[in-house]
Amino acid sequence: MSIFLLSLATIFSIPFIYRAIHNTKDVKVNTITVNQNNAGASKKQLTILHLSDLHLENISVSPEQLLDLTKKNSIDIIALTGDFLDRKRNIPKLANYLDALQELKPKYGMYAVFGNHDYVLKENDFQRLKQVLEEHGCRTLQNEHVQIQTEEGFLNIIGIDDYSTKRSNIPDSYKGLKDGYHLVLTHDPNIVLDMEKFRFDYLLSGHFHGGQIHWPKPYHMVKMGKLVRMNMIKGLHYHHDKPFYISEGLGQTGVNIRVGSRPEVTFHQIS
Repeated sequence: MSIFLLSLATIFSIPFIYRAIHNTKDVKVNTITVNQNNAGASKKQLTILHLSDLHLENISVSPEQLLDLTKKNSIDIIALTGDFLDRKRNIPKLANYLDALQELKPKYGMYAVFGNHDYVLKENDFQRLKQVLEEHGCRTLQNEHVQIQTEEGFLNIIGIDDYSTKRSNIPDSYKGLKDGYHLVLTHDPNIVLDMEKFRFDYLLSGHFHGGQIHWPKPYHMVKMGKLVRMNMIKGLHYHHDKPFYISEGLGQTGVNIRVGSRPEVTFHQIS
């Protein structure tokens, strides 16, 4: 029997499917520490809670479970890097997750960018999605930035719109940017390959789901950009000595299963 047929036989076996469904509930909580090299950055530790790819059509983590996973940490910033949903019926559902996150009382607020699935919505529905985010305490950023005066120094949160749907505009995102720690939020991490001339201290992204079905290898992702072909699909990486992180996300697309990947909640400690 060929490897391909063996793979199909394994994938469609009942124990395999049971495990693949269970994986969507088995959230890993990661803590990543990144050192500051920027003299204008904050000198004390900054804690960022990073969530990506909720995909509310296929998510196995409830707002209550998400709060339970995250409430033990003191959080300065919550960063959401896109792909909340692609069906308008799930927009009210998002409010429950945002309310849960607000209970964490992030010191400097909650910020979000949009992903390719969010832009599947019709314009009126997309504007409703944006409105719900804003009404529930989340500042949305589309090729723009905001500067925050922290106790330790200036923090610039730079939100670059979705690269995969050609909505990103890096120059606009950086226009008028002042000195400080440059934190970039974006959905598709492939954008780092176009950012050689733009300084950032750390970049947070998602989009790849860690392959979602990463068995035996995520061959289905080959069309999702150069980073995949460079074997950069999850975790902490560097490009031109600049650090960027790719979250495996919380939800799933297509079918609600994961193989060789797990939903992820990430705490980034900037020290």
